[in-house]
Amino acid sequence: MSFVRTILKDIAPAELGITYSHEHIVIEESYPTLGNPDFLLNDTEKIISELKEIKALGCSAMVDTMPSNAGRNIMKSADIAQKTGIHMIVPTGIHLEIYYPPNHWRYHYTEDQLTRLFIDDIVAGIDQYDYNGPCVERTPYKAGLIKLATGDEPFTAHQEKIFRAVVNAHRATGAPILTHTNYGKHAIAQAALFEKLGADLSHIVLSHVDRNKDLGYHRELMQTEVSVEYDSAFRWKKEEENWTYTLLEKLLPAYPRQITAGMDAARNTYWKSYGGQPGLSYLLTTFVDELKQRGLDGYFKNIFIDNPARIFSFADKKTS
Repeated sequence: MSFVRTILKDIAPAELGITYSHEHIVIEESYPTLGNPDFLLNDTEKIISELKEIKALGCSAMVDTMPSNAGRNIMKSADIAQKTGIHMIVPTGIHLEIYYPPNHWRYHYTEDQLTRLFIDDIVAGIDQYDYNGPCVERTPYKAGLIKLATGDEPFTAHQEKIFRAVVNAHRATGAPILTHTNYGKHAIAQAALFEKLGADLSHIVLSHVDRNKDLGYHRELMQTEVSVEYDSAFRWKKEEENWTYTLLEKLLPAYPRQITAGMDAARNTYWKSYGGQPGLSYLLTTFVDELKQRGLDGYFKNIFIDNPARIFSFADKKTS
């Protein structure tokens, strides 16, 4: 039977409800925050306050996308999920190289070692210390998806190793996959490699692709049958075309089952509880209002409920 693995328990896909499909709920002091202090999101009171506001607007679930050893704090995440009542999906996997020191273990572990780490996060529980020390103490809290990321350059041998380990873990456990793209670059190449490695494309979502202004590229990407996540509506400058909304107008009628939305609000300057703007409430207020103005409100259920429920549920395992 299909299920979604949230940090507190497995639930039926139908229980997921209105979902923010790409967020950063907790980013603890870590290598990424050393160079980017506004990435720091570790004040549980402020986080809980903001999440309670969006829960009152109807948000039922959030996908946290900070993977292994890049700012995860699984104990804080579990506490926040318990106190807000929001279904939180947390990831395993590996982020962009820039978020790890040059001699990090990611570069030295074999494909098999990475595969085992990802599987253990999914089936045994995430390490309380997020692999920051010599001892591993697994918690009851398990990863519900696997993340990987690529940048501007063509895929390196190291990134291909990450791809293989991610797909190995996906095929062994059924866990869904979420990726980072830089402005949608190499999204089609990501989809092609996933297909080559035997992943279930219906449980894969590629993020940030709405920053790419090439409509033909988007249509070609949709033909691969992966899903996409748009999170840049609030990032476009007022004097320029908002390509997030333009893409939704052009693509939703043809591909209603392949588009999800989030905010990727990975900076405390975006959170109202930290004194920033526009706040996580933007997605269920301004964004939804814009959908209505453009005659796209009929796709709300696809974007926020049906598509996330399918994508973030566990796929049938493939062992052959």
